[in-house]
Amino acid sequence: MMYVIDRRLNPQGRSLGNRQRFIRRAREQIREAIKEKLRERSIEDVASGEDVVISSDGIHEPRFTRDAQAGHQERILPGNKEYVEGDRIPKPHGGVGQGGKASADGDGEDRFTFALTREEFLDLFFEDLELPDLVKRKFKAEKSLKAQRAGYSMTGTPNRLSLLRTMRRSLARRVALGRPSAKMIAELEDRRAALIRGDIEPPQGRSRDDELAELEEMLDQAIRRRARIAFIDPIDLRFRRYEHVPQPIAQAVMFCLMDVSASMDEAMKDLAKRFFMLLHLFLQRRYEQVEIVFIRHTHHAQEVDEQTFFYSRETGGTVVSSAFEEMLRVVQARYPTRDWNIYVAQASDGDDIPSDVPRCRELLTEKILPISQYMAYVEIGRQGPPLGLGGESDLWSGYSALLPDHPNFAMRTVREARDIYPVFRGLFSKERVEV
Repeated sequence: MMYVIDRRLNPQGRSLGNRQRFIRRAREQIREAIKEKLRERSIEDVASGEDVVISSDGIHEPRFTRDAQAGHQERILPGNKEYVEGDRIPKPHGGVGQGGKASADGDGEDRFTFALTREEFLDLFFEDLELPDLVKRKFKAEKSLKAQRAGYSMTGTPNRLSLLRTMRRSLARRVALGRPSAKMIAELEDRRAALIRGDIEPPQGRSRDDELAELEEMLDQAIRRRARIAFIDPIDLRFRRYEHVPQPIAQAVMFCLMDVSASMDEAMKDLAKRFFMLLHLFLQRRYEQVEIVFIRHTHHAQEVDEQTFFYSRETGGTVVSSAFEEMLRVVQARYPTRDWNIYVAQASDGDDIPSDVPRCRELLTEKILPISQYMAYVEIGRQGPPLGLGGESDLWSGYSALLPDHPNFAMRTVREARDIYPVFRGLFSKERVEV
C-alpha cells in the first residue's frame, strides 16, 4: 500500500487554512474596518500590518450540542453543600446568571479584534483597484518567461505528481495483466474454509480432497501473482510538466507630476505626497512591469528620483506646462508610445500664471491625452473659500472643458487627509475602469 504524506511547511502556524477561510467569510466586514482605520492612519504606514476590529455578528462557527429535552442526563456539581439529588434550583431574580447591571442608555454589540499581516492587509486594501486599458504588449524574453503546462512526463519532483493520472494508469495496467483483487482472494479463502468445515459439498464426480487441492493451488497462484504485479509501478507515475515560454507583457509607465511651487504650502505638499505615496505603493504591489517617473515642477520641471520627489524642499514660481514638456521629453527618449501604456497623475493646487493655462490645455489636447491610457488630475485645495471666479482655480477651469471629449481624463479634489483614500479609489476602482 502506498501512502502520500504532505510535508509542506505551513507558514505562520498550523491555523493557516482556518485563517484564510475566516478572511474569505468576513471579507466585507474586514474591508470596512480597514477603511475606518485609514482615517486614523498615516499613508506612510499603509505597508505594515494592522489590527482591525469587526462585529462579532456573522463570524460564529456552527456547533452541535446535545438536546437538553432528550435522553437521560446526570450532572455532578463540585463544591455543592446545599442541594441533594432531586432538588429544584430556583432561577435567579432579575435575569439569567450574574451579569452586569442593567443600562438604560442604548444598545451595544460584541466586538472582535483580528490581526492582519502585511500581505493580507495590502491584498484587501488594493483588491478592487487596477490600471485601465493595459493593452499594449511587447515581447521581452529576459523578463517575460512564464511557466506553461506542457503535458506529463514519467519523471519529476514529488510536488508535481499527478495522482489522478498515476492511479488511472495503475488501474489500466493491473486490469490488463490480470492482477487478482483482494476480493477474489477472500472468496477463494472463504470457499476453502467452508469446504474444510463441510458446509459445502464438492462438485459431483469430484472428491473433497481433489477439490481442496485445486482450491489451494488456485489460492497460491493468486497470492503469488498479486505479489508480482505491484499496485503502483514506476511506469505508472505521471508528473505535470511545465515549459518556460516567452509571454507578451504589458509595459506601462506612470508619470507622477507634482507642483512644489511657493503657492503650495507645507500642508498642501504633504497631502500631495500622501496621494503619490499611496499610488506608488499600489503600483509596486499590483504590477511588476510598471515603471514610475517622478517629475517635480516650479517655474521649471525636472525628472527626479523617489527620494528627491518625496522629501526635497525646493520651491519657486509656477509654470505647469513645464512639467508636461518634461514628460513629453522623457516619453520620446525612453517610452515609445507603440509599446508602452502611458499613465499620468498630476497633483497641484490649481494655481498657474494665466498665460500658461492655454498652453497646458493645448499640450493635453494635442499631445498628452492622445498617447495616454489614462490621466488623473488631483487638485489639492486650501481650507476655506475656493479660489478664482466662480469658485474654481485656474487649472480646474481650464481642464474642465476637456472632460466631455476625453473619457480617459478624470479630475478630483482633495482638501484634507481623509479625502485621499476615497479619491484614490474613485480614480482607480475596477467599476470606474469598466465604465
